[in-house]
Order: sequence, then C-alpha cells, then structure tokens
Amino acid sequence: MRSATKLAASAPDYPGKPVRIIEPFGAGGGPDLLARALAPKLSELWGQPVTVENIPGAGATAGPAQVAKSPADGRTLLINTNAQAYSAGLSKDLPYDPLKDFIPVIPLTRQAYVLVAGKAPGVTTVGELIAAAKARPGELKFGSTGIGTGTHVGVEKFNQAAGIKALHVLPSPNDSNADTIVNAIAGRFNYYLVPISLVLPHIRDGTLVALGVSTARRSTLLPQVPTIAEAGVVGFNFPIWYGMWVPAGTPSGVVDKLANDVGRVLAGADLPEWIARHGGEPMSMTQPEFARFVESESEATARLMEAASVKS
Repeated sequence: MRSATKLAASAPDYPGKPVRIIEPFGAGGGPDLLARALAPKLSELWGQPVTVENIPGAGATAGPAQVAKSPADGRTLLINTNAQAYSAGLSKDLPYDPLKDFIPVIPLTRQAYVLVAGKAPGVTTVGELIAAAKARPGELKFGSTGIGTGTHVGVEKFNQAAGIKALHVLPSPNDSNADTIVNAIAGRFNYYLVPISLVLPHIRDGTLVALGVSTARRSTLLPQVPTIAEAGVVGFNFPIWYGMWVPAGTPSGVVDKLANDVGRVLAGADLPEWIARHGGEPMSMTQPEFARFVESESEATARLMEAASVKS
C-alpha cells in the first residue's frame, strides 16, 4: 500500500461527509455485526457519522444492487461475504455485475462455517449424513441463503467431495439468515452450512446438531466439533470470508485511503480481540491482492458449479 502521506495527498478531504455501510443479510448476521463493530471506529477516525443499513432480500442481492447504483464517491460502502465473488461466477441475471460494477477495497476477516442437521434420527455425524445421502440418492435436501452464496457453494463443494447428490431448497425471496435457520430447525431440509456465530445458541440448546466445521482447523467457538476433513471428507476446507467494496468508478485515491483507514481500524486496540471472540481471524492483503483474490474466487466457483450442473 501507499504511505499514509501519499494517501492523504491523493484524497485530502475524504470522506468529508457522512458515510453509510450497506450489508445484504439483515440484522444480526455476520456482515451486520462486523459493520456495526467497524462503524464507530471509522466515525471516530474520520470525524463523520458512519451508519449501517440492512438491505436484505432478493437472495442477498438487494444490498449490492443499492451500492452499485450509488455515487462513486467512497461514501457508500458494501460489506459482504464471499457471496459477492461467488455470485459473479454463477448468476447471470443479477441487476448488477459483481465484478465490473464494484471495486474490492479490503478483506476483513474469515472464519468457519458449521455443517448442521436438524434433529433427524440417525444423522449426528458427517459420516452418517453421507451414508444417508448415498442410501437415498437425490432425496436428501439442503438449504442455503440463495444461489451463489457461500452457504450454497460450500454445500455443493461438500457434496462433490463426499460423492453425494441432494436437492437444493431455495429460500423465499425475502428470507433472511434467521428464516433459513428456522427452516433448518423445522426440518424443511436435512442439512445446512451456516456461519457458526449464527447458530451457536441452537447448537447449545440441541435444536440443531453440529456435524463438522468447514475449515482445516477446528473453530475456537466449537472446539469439540471435528472439521469436515477430520470427519472423513479428506482435504475439505471452505472458510467464509468478509470484505468491503465500493461502486466502480470510485477514484483510486479514495479507494487507497479507504483501504488504509479500514486496515488501521482492523489492527487497532479492540477489533482483533472482537474478531477472535466471534471465531474469526484476520486476512492480510493489499487492495490489488484482494482484487485478484476476488476474481480468482469467482473463477473457481464457476468451475465448481459447472461440475455440479448448477444454473442461475
């Protein structure tokens, strides 16, 4: 990254006005919690109000659509999950282009998903889930928060790695993460890959069964739960990651200053501990590195979904 002196010279007045952060999954989700942790720190740094707006709906595309048509001045920010990259490699009928209509600014954090099942008899481990799916090819159902989201792509990757086939149960147009979790508990589908922080209470009270975590290492939030790789799907590794984007056309000096300022806040006194407490870990990339990472994730997803015969 450029030095702070050069950044200040290239965007001396930024932001100069209030800033809003848009997140597309609704209150209480991972992007919302992270945005609300960042907002007061950025407000203090900039001397300007920084507000968080929840714009869920349309399969988590309503929020990005709002950002894509906002002024390209760096004052409307998108915090999204890996869905921002994955949808680019899959969905062809979005009201925006996830790659061309946005500039990736900075990665924020990554953490594990957990593969969960409802209280169905005989499915308490990854091995039992795979055995049930192989005994009834194409009959088991899995849920997600929408086509091209991490909750969808991760299960398709799991299904391929485990050698099983299942039916994808799509959410209703305005369903939130919370609605999908309710559907999982109600047994409307058999399994679901979800950020750990969203389902910890349901795992603890026994309404959902944690089968395995999606990363190469166990999560500090669920240390007793094996990784999916440990449970038999060798080599499986699929973290959820979060990042920040701005509309295409945002001046490079503003993008650089924003990346620098958010990076400073992420490395500050409080946020590293907050991120760790929520089961996350930092992601360190320059802005160009993050842009290349987003593009590579999109390309890899397109290949994965083509192998799974998934269409938007």
